[in-house]
Amino acid sequence: MTTLTAPEIAPGIRRRTIGVLAIGQSLSGVGIGAAISVGALAAAEVSGHDALGGLASTMLACGAALAAIPLARIAVRWGRRPALAAGSLIAALGAIAAIIGISQSSFPVLLMGIALTGFGMAVNLQSRFAATDLSTKATRGRDLSLVVWSATIGSVAGPLLGEAGQALGAAVGLPGLAGVFLFPLAAQSLATITYLVALRPDPLLLARSTAVRVAEFERAAADFVEPDVVVAPGRPAQWRVAIVSLAAAQVGMTALMAMAPIHLQHHGHTLGFIGVALSMHVAGMFALSPVFGLLTDRFGPRAIVILGQVLLAIAGILAAIDPSGGVVTMISLTVVGLGWSAAMVSGSALLVASAPPARTVILQGRSDLIMNAAGACAGLLAGLGLAAVGYGGLGLVLLVPSALVIAAVLFWVRRSPR
Repeated sequence: MTTLTAPEIAPGIRRRTIGVLAIGQSLSGVGIGAAISVGALAAAEVSGHDALGGLASTMLACGAALAAIPLARIAVRWGRRPALAAGSLIAALGAIAAIIGISQSSFPVLLMGIALTGFGMAVNLQSRFAATDLSTKATRGRDLSLVVWSATIGSVAGPLLGEAGQALGAAVGLPGLAGVFLFPLAAQSLATITYLVALRPDPLLLARSTAVRVAEFERAAADFVEPDVVVAPGRPAQWRVAIVSLAAAQVGMTALMAMAPIHLQHHGHTLGFIGVALSMHVAGMFALSPVFGLLTDRFGPRAIVILGQVLLAIAGILAAIDPSGGVVTMISLTVVGLGWSAAMVSGSALLVASAPPARTVILQGRSDLIMNAAGACAGLLAGLGLAAVGYGGLGLVLLVPSALVIAAVLFWVRRSPR
């Protein structure tokens, strides 16, 4: 393979790579957004128990968690392109299984399909790291956030497809909510083709082939970690702190989002209103990610990690003061999306900056595994929490992880040298 220099990579190939990743993210966002919008409702309908509705988000997170390490290992061995394409293809197969589960009123098959659809979430998460393969230190947060932002259109549109999906399903003979999963099937199939055809050259393989990257790997201890994120003696490695902050953000976001459709439905809101509320939530997750990327590059990841947790805490408070499930709940879902976005961009940038170069991709996969496992537990317990303390009480409970992360990061900052 021809060894390239940094100037040959930076102008065109990096922009093309980010563009392809952005297209894939947009397509996958349609599928994931549509699945999220009706997953809880489908699980509650097929099972006959509202408390089991939270299993939909749990299984989505479980699927993403189970996919994280295998997709990372595929990337390490063969590159980002086959890893992202494989995950998208499995997500498309999951949509087929979900359709079968709803059509046959089979709760296990529905859950299996939703879990496989979660592979698309793992692809989206890995794509944000793929955006940094060819980045410089000065552009890491920006490049990462641009790919996260690209999911905005698809992810906002996805939840709005609930009523259209039902109509489409009825037109082709599918019952109720099954038709909505036709959108994830089509979107993930197109994403698979996009990654296979257009993600060339492979960014991870190209990064390894460049002389400048090889030199960075060789002098990693001296040059790869930024001076302002050096860990004080006796403090935990920063990539561990990054993983913890990402997991905490996923817990807060998943718990509130998972129970929102059932909470709103109980208060008489239509599927259209629920779709708008979830679209605002997803818009919060992605639309301002470039802003958080620029803030991360400007002020450092630690400050934006704290900002994200503060926003998550505010969302929990808003959920608590609106037990009737009205406009304030919709605002709460938007704010929790913003908090997740800030935490995701800053935590991911911190992980890339502080992970040992030889282990970066595997640690990225481990981070996604832990983050999604935490989200899966949150989705599972959220259903029980909704039944026990209501949606408002659930919001107050979620203040705890945010407070713990803020306290830990502030203590870490105080003990860490500049």
